[in-house]
Amino acid sequence: MTWLVTGGAGYIGAHVVRALREDGVDVVVLDDLSTGDADRVGDVPLVRASLLDRDAVDRTLSEHQVTGVVHIAAKKQVGESVADPFYYYRQNVLGQLTLMEAMRDADVREFVFSSSAATYGAPETALVEEKSHLDPTSPYGQTKVVGEWLSVDAEAAYGVRSVCLRYFNVAGAATPELGDPEALNLIPMVFKRLTAHQRPLIFGDDYPTPDGTCIRDYIHVADIASAHVAAARHLQQGGESLRLNIGRGEGSSVREVISMIGDVTGLDVTPEITERRPGDPPRTVAAANAIRDRLGWSAQFDLRDMVESAWAGWLHLHPEARDLR
Repeated sequence: MTWLVTGGAGYIGAHVVRALREDGVDVVVLDDLSTGDADRVGDVPLVRASLLDRDAVDRTLSEHQVTGVVHIAAKKQVGESVADPFYYYRQNVLGQLTLMEAMRDADVREFVFSSSAATYGAPETALVEEKSHLDPTSPYGQTKVVGEWLSVDAEAAYGVRSVCLRYFNVAGAATPELGDPEALNLIPMVFKRLTAHQRPLIFGDDYPTPDGTCIRDYIHVADIASAHVAAARHLQQGGESLRLNIGRGEGSSVREVISMIGDVTGLDVTPEITERRPGDPPRTVAAANAIRDRLGWSAQFDLRDMVESAWAGWLHLHPEARDLR
């Protein structure tokens, strides 16, 4: 019984591979290494290929006798998706379609999909429930909605059961070696600014929130990984298809996160306030009860855990930051 993890050499994917292995699951990784790192995979079999390469996908499913797929590979930069939407539809939608056609033909019927809170767009409710309207505000978010549609239709037509996991704001690292190398999210973005001897940026401090800055639900990447294990186990045991949030059910403001970074690093994190970014909702926090009730899963790590582990990962990747204090 082997599970294929697409994008398994990336930041999130490598954590999922690690968690599956620790749970006793045999794993094979397919990754084009456009943003991934082969060293993250360790001794797990790695197929370097694009999901658009149908022959490579077919061979991987057959040669490794794959019985289930965790699909994480995707392009994920919101701004880039706005600038080049066709590229995002080709990579994310056509890539998933190619993968699922290969799964159908290889009789692989268990599928865990890496979705996103971006499917909700800019929700106005205090807690975002899975039944909330999907109204993405970017081509990236739209590709994730289409990915969920593909999953639903694949079950109706071909019997592929799926769990779609809608991530909220991912942070942290299980080990320093698995830290986030891309600096596209708030915490590593602040680290990057501090390493360059610049003040952290806050994009707008006039939102209708207690301190005027945006509130988000931050979730440790190790918790993300354990949720994938729980989803795979659910499907292996014959469980039904599900659409679930992965979050802690509590929010932290941008100011609170930056303050925590100051506490952890001991650095001056006095921010610079700049203009709002278009499309940033004031508050996005997950309702996290459904995943607890259906999979028996809940988050184990808090914001300090995330910042401490993320900082250790940043220092591993950027040793020059050790001299900042």
